[in-house]
Amino acid sequence: MDQRQQELAARIAGRRGAVRGPFRVWLHSPEMCERAESLGAFARFDCSLPKHLRELTLLMAARNWDAQYSWNAHVQQAIEAGVPEAAVKAIAEKREPVFDNEADQAFHRFCREILEEHFVTDATFAAAQHHFGNKGLVDTIGALGNFTMLGMCLNTFQVDLQADKEPPFPDVRGYGRIAPDAGRERP
Repeated sequence: MDQRQQELAARIAGRRGAVRGPFRVWLHSPEMCERAESLGAFARFDCSLPKHLRELTLLMAARNWDAQYSWNAHVQQAIEAGVPEAAVKAIAEKREPVFDNEADQAFHRFCREILEEHFVTDATFAAAQHHFGNKGLVDTIGALGNFTMLGMCLNTFQVDLQADKEPPFPDVRGYGRIAPDAGRERP
């Protein structure tokens, strides 16, 4: 690493404990790395969303992009922050989770519509805006965008899948999708 890369690596390790995952890739472009790290730090630590919703946003973007590294690195943090384990399992299995909290349910619906439909309905927007305000929705979009970029990076550069972790998604192995009927014998 050149001096600039070493400086960035030291700053990342100071904030995050080590240079792992996408940062090992992003360091190839120090300018990109610096900006991605800054946005990622804001999305994870400093935005207006409560911690459990920041973690939920990360899991939703990770599942949308099948980013297993990101999912594995954060699934326990999400549960510890208050995302119900049943909801986490439903998201991993691409089922609709149920949240006891109306605000959390509105938040999930807002994120899901953006990720899957690329638009949100007026009703979904109104419900999310009611609970989180414009600032919260802007922070949500920023977090989803950051975690989407993260997932794309991890998958493209095939960042270590953490061999000590179980594959989190039933339809993904390694860096590819498995056929829905894989493993079933044909008649």
